[in-house]
Amino acid sequence: MSDSTPHLPPAPPSTASLIRSSERLAEIPGLTQQALHWNHEAQARRAAVARDAARLARPRLWPDTIAGLLTTGARVVRTAAPAAPLQLLSTAAAAAGMRVEPADAGAGTLERAQRLVRAGGPAYVKLGQFIATAEGLLPQEWVEAFAWCRDEAPPLPDGVARGVVEAELGPVEDRFAAFDDVPLAAGSIGQVHRSRLLDGTEVVVKVRRPGLRARFRSDIETLALVAAAGHRWSEGARSANLAGFVELFAELSLQELDFRLEAANLVDSCAVLESLGATHTRTPRPLPGLVTERVLVMELLPGVSYDRLLPGDGLDGDRLLHLGIQGVLEATVRHGVFHGDLHAGNVLVDPGTGTFSLVDFGIAGRMDATQRAGLVRYLAAWAGEDAAGQVEAMRAFGAIAPDADVSTVVAELQTELDLLADRARGQVTFDQLGITLGRLLQVLARNGFRMPKDLVLFFKNLLYLSGFAASVAPDADVLAVVQTILLDVLADPQAGLAEMLEASA
Repeated sequence: MSDSTPHLPPAPPSTASLIRSSERLAEIPGLTQQALHWNHEAQARRAAVARDAARLARPRLWPDTIAGLLTTGARVVRTAAPAAPLQLLSTAAAAAGMRVEPADAGAGTLERAQRLVRAGGPAYVKLGQFIATAEGLLPQEWVEAFAWCRDEAPPLPDGVARGVVEAELGPVEDRFAAFDDVPLAAGSIGQVHRSRLLDGTEVVVKVRRPGLRARFRSDIETLALVAAAGHRWSEGARSANLAGFVELFAELSLQELDFRLEAANLVDSCAVLESLGATHTRTPRPLPGLVTERVLVMELLPGVSYDRLLPGDGLDGDRLLHLGIQGVLEATVRHGVFHGDLHAGNVLVDPGTGTFSLVDFGIAGRMDATQRAGLVRYLAAWAGEDAAGQVEAMRAFGAIAPDADVSTVVAELQTELDLLADRARGQVTFDQLGITLGRLLQVLARNGFRMPKDLVLFFKNLLYLSGFAASVAPDADVLAVVQTILLDVLADPQAGLAEMLEASA
């Protein structure tokens, strides 16, 4: 009797083993042991967050939800925009790659949505961040209108951040030789302050906004009701599975609220990049004894946002593009660990050395061996405009049950792909990747299948890389760079992906 179970190659070293062998982590006394603790505890914390997000995303009318509705109702009245919450939620879902076309809300929709975000709570600013980082997925006027949400959220009142730090770590003067009360930047989750340790080390202190967890939970429950209403009244909202987007949004947001999870993402990514020999890319190392749920102290790394580089900096744009894409693809395909939000503000380039610093690891994607093989299968099927191959690849991400009949899904998606191919006149472009994934997610949603969170994060990163290319190497063929790097990884016997694909075909 033959064994039909796919034989996967040996798994790559675990992140824990990479942490143990990391020379860069070992440079900071006590960090290796602390990193192992963060790595171990993070698994249970992520699972708890996923369960909590699923519960919050289910529409319900409980006393706290009613209070949230009343608050949202007051915001809607103030902005004179009854359709604003659904429009904002739908646009943010489109920014995540889901194609949604709710009923036209009329003239002034963008302005009213902006007013709602400014008047709303942190969850609404977070939705604005989704929109602000959707280059290539949304009209440019929407992206630009919400650019302030990335790093221009209102700062905390004077002294509040210092108070949080002292509540978590003790007196500031016992920990820091200098603490700048003026933040470097402020966002929906918190703000960061430049500081200096007693030994002279330059650091960044990230502080979570007080009372944030309760406000986020209330806002997410309210958004779940908005999605349920949209499902009832809007065909576009139904086809886009807004309820699925609310759950995704809830999981990502709740993960960002716990800075211990971000510390785990930082040390995992540091160890992975080091194991790949990616000396051109660094992540800030968190400092042992200076990380809690609400405060994260990490080293200060050099660099400026890549969209602020100047022609006079003399950097090799083609080299930067290749290194940037190589780092993302290799970390994902070889180890399944990658930064989940690579917009311009999180990718810093040091003009002096031409090296990268990746910051803000509140969101990170993770794929197991089966999912990594599914990702490569999806990319191959996308290049071949193969609907059946794309749908089958989704099984690896748990989006489709192993025994589900997908013939209807394949037929629907192939129709969509044929229409896209006709409009593209046979040309396969990098920008089509986001459109094609959006069509796939929409077809899956219409047929009741789940949205694969980590796949959405990965493809959003590829679209970010398209914007990165426009900044540093506007004449480069991004698709060709991606294909070259993928072929190199597939040809490497240590990656085991060629064997994996053959075994799971």
